[in-house]
Amino acid sequence: MKTATVKELKTELTDRSHQELIELCLHLSRFKKENKELLTYLLFESTHEEEYIISIQREVDEQFEMINTTSYFYIKKSIRKILRTIKKYIRYSKNKETEIELLLYFCKKLKNFSPSIQNNTVLKNIYHRETSAIKKKITALHEDLQYDYTLELQKLFS
Repeated sequence: MKTATVKELKTELTDRSHQELIELCLHLSRFKKENKELLTYLLFESTHEEEYIISIQREVDEQFEMINTTSYFYIKKSIRKILRTIKKYIRYSKNKETEIELLLYFCKKLKNFSPSIQNNTVLKNIYHRETSAIKKKITALHEDLQYDYTLELQKLFS
């Protein structure tokens, strides 16, 4: 089966009735959890971005609490999983400020994590990679926001 392009999908969707569009969305949501999560974000949470950020931060807190700290192998696996989850939620939002807020929160949690990430090269690299990504993303924001987020980022390095 050949997948249609976005333009082809758009023209086909414009030809469908309102009820058909609803049925297509519901049918799409049955197939993959991510589709359902994206629809949930778009319908319920996109208008309340602050609440969305807070709910993700709570979820990240819970995931950090559940990390098995018996070995660095399990810690690395869990940290990568948390980061994947955060990046998935960032893709839903497409908001640069939300992205920076969530990545800053992740880096704060990682820096304060016990046992220290300084004892493991992979965890240090994840931390440095994300902080440098935050620096790049901050430059695309408005000057006032750049200043605020730069202060937050500097707190991570002190």
